[in-house]
Amino acid sequence: MKTNKKKDAKKTAVKNENQVDVDVVEKDTTEAVENTEKEEPTLEDEIAGLKDELASAKDQNLRLYAEFENFRRRNAKERIELMSTANQEVMHMLLPIVDDFERAIKNTTKTEENKAVAEGVELIYNKLVESLKQKGLKPMESSVGEAFDVEKMEAITRLPVPDKKQDGKVIDEVERGYYLGEKVLRYARVVVAHYNAD
Repeated sequence: MKTNKKKDAKKTAVKNENQVDVDVVEKDTTEAVENTEKEEPTLEDEIAGLKDELASAKDQNLRLYAEFENFRRRNAKERIELMSTANQEVMHMLLPIVDDFERAIKNTTKTEENKAVAEGVELIYNKLVESLKQKGLKPMESSVGEAFDVEKMEAITRLPVPDKKQDGKVIDEVERGYYLGEKVLRYARVVVAHYNAD
């Protein structure tokens, strides 16, 4: 009996020893596999990560390009507006001189005595107007006979008229209107007809 007990104890010890070895080997193998997975990602994982980074970089690049294009367009537009209106103040100061030339030409009777003076005034007037046109100044068309338009005209007075068809139309233009580029520099000053039924 003692020998059987000894043999059983030996078998149990060997069995326990083998189990410990197997458990240790299984733990070591599992840890090695986990470490391998942590250390070396698969090729597909690397490719997916690189594709994500590339997509992010492309998106960021497109956004920066769009922002730059918007900035460039806005800057160009501001520059054009600045250039077109930079001489607005000077043009506005020259308009009364142009008006005076027009009045002088209109009120000068061409006689033999003042023919040279009248031609000189017209010459200077034409030269001044052409120089201003080159800088973007454009005179408005005559508004006499047209309906009153708030966008282009400024009514300085209203005169009663007997004809209902003339109601709201321009009778006379006191000062011509001008554009600077596409913007109104000075509104035409006009006299508007007013029909009075009384």
